[in-house]
Amino acid sequence: MNSPETVFTDSHRVSCDGATDIPGGAALGHPRVWLEIDEKGYVECGYCDRRFVLRGGPSDLQAA
Repeated sequence: MNSPETVFTDSHRVSCDGATDIPGGAALGHPRVWLEIDEKGYVECGYCDRRFVLRGGPSDLQAA
């Protein structure tokens, strides 16, 4: 099984429909949800487990 995708973002508010990389789009994903990144520096989608990490935030290991 593949591990969930990690997406780096500059925004505290992100949307996920689970179909970013799927040809055919959202019809093959899940309902679009809006997520808010909190003080942890990341948020995970409850549908597909995709993790959104705030660039430069406490969970951004690329910045270290």
